[in-house]
Amino acid sequence: MPILIAAIVVVGGLCLVDLLLTLGVIRRLRVHTDMLAGARAGRPPVTGLETGQLPGAFSAVTTGGDLVSNMTGLRVVAFFSSSCPACPAMVPPFAEYVTSHHVGQDGVLAVVAGSPDAPPPYLAKLAEAAQVHIESAGGDVIRAFDVLAFPAFCLLDVDGAVVASAHDPSALPVPVPA
Repeated sequence: MPILIAAIVVVGGLCLVDLLLTLGVIRRLRVHTDMLAGARAGRPPVTGLETGQLPGAFSAVTTGGDLVSNMTGLRVVAFFSSSCPACPAMVPPFAEYVTSHHVGQDGVLAVVAGSPDAPPPYLAKLAEAAQVHIESAGGDVIRAFDVLAFPAFCLLDVDGAVVASAHDPSALPVPVPA
């Protein structure tokens, strides 16, 4: 009989330890769930510019030789990087966005961070939908919009102020006609 009592006490003790460990794991999972929810809600911004702010002054020469500046009536500005693994996948949705909303190539600038000597393979597809400018990672246009991550897409109002920005062009609202 004393062996049976000892076995019950040992099994009861093990169950108690298991229960305490399970409660600790559940508590830790709740903490991590809250941390993940906060990280999702506070995703890093696309640009340092807030809605309604004007980008800094810039001028850029497109691959077609045209001069583009913040005073030329741009409506949509997209930022890609030749070293960004997500950028090639965003080119077709970007082209679809500007085409379906009839922004017009003159109102769209696609900035590619990289070397003009080694253009990305998606450059031709970008050139069909937008004026394209290639500059170094810390170039004038990237600094003017304070781009924090690639790809980045900005919708501007008729005055050139930021209406919205996103990492996916489909998240941008419909542009209001000029």
